[in-house]
Amino acid sequence: MSNSQKSASGTSQQDGSNLSDMANQAGTAVSEMASQAAQQASRKADDLTASAGAGLRDLGDRISKQAPRDGMLGSTSQAVADTFKRSGQYLEESKFGGVSEDLTGLIRQYPVAAVMIAAGLGWFLARRL
Repeated sequence: MSNSQKSASGTSQQDGSNLSDMANQAGTAVSEMASQAAQQASRKADDLTASAGAGLRDLGDRISKQAPRDGMLGSTSQAVADTFKRSGQYLEESKFGGVSEDLTGLIRQYPVAAVMIAAGLGWFLARRL
């Protein structure tokens, strides 16, 4: 092999190595950007879930303060208010990740019921649209 062939071979190997390094760096940068975007989306979902929980809890407080306290209507309205408060507190504490884990557990525990509910919701949405 002549010196010019050896030099060309070495240059092409170096170019290939440089190209491989650049591809690895680009892949790492894209992976980091995707990871950051996923973390941001997760934080946003948690914030929205906690905000919805705070809204439910506040609604429960308002119902509790404004609804009658005596009689059948009073006990029913207080039960509804307590349910809103507990639901709001659950959403605030569990956030999106906890709610999705709990929902996954329920679907695994009751798969037939989950399929029936999904089919019913699908039918209802299809009728509405």
